[in-house]
Amino acid sequence: MLKFSMGVFIFLVMMACGLSAFISKHKHLLNALLGLEFMMLSVFGMISVNVTGMGMEVYFVMFFLVLVACEGALGLSLLVSIVRSHGNDYFSSLGVLSC
Repeated sequence: MLKFSMGVFIFLVMMACGLSAFISKHKHLLNALLGLEFMMLSVFGMISVNVTGMGMEVYFVMFFLVLVACEGALGLSLLVSIVRSHGNDYFSSLGVLSC
């Protein structure tokens, strides 16, 4: 049986909350992006707890954090361009051919 520490359990609950927010709040693009960022924050927490618990180097954690920041910036830039072109961030107003 696997033994989880309390920190890993908290990050797993955070992951479940982020996933439920991502699935249930699917009307707005901003809510979907916030759910994804919350999931990435929980993954970052789990990785950092595991890496520091094992005494390994933290270069992978920093590389992951850089990729998450780039993903967030790309998502926000897409959100701004969609809001400027369509006037809102509803998924229902975005057609396949109009983007």
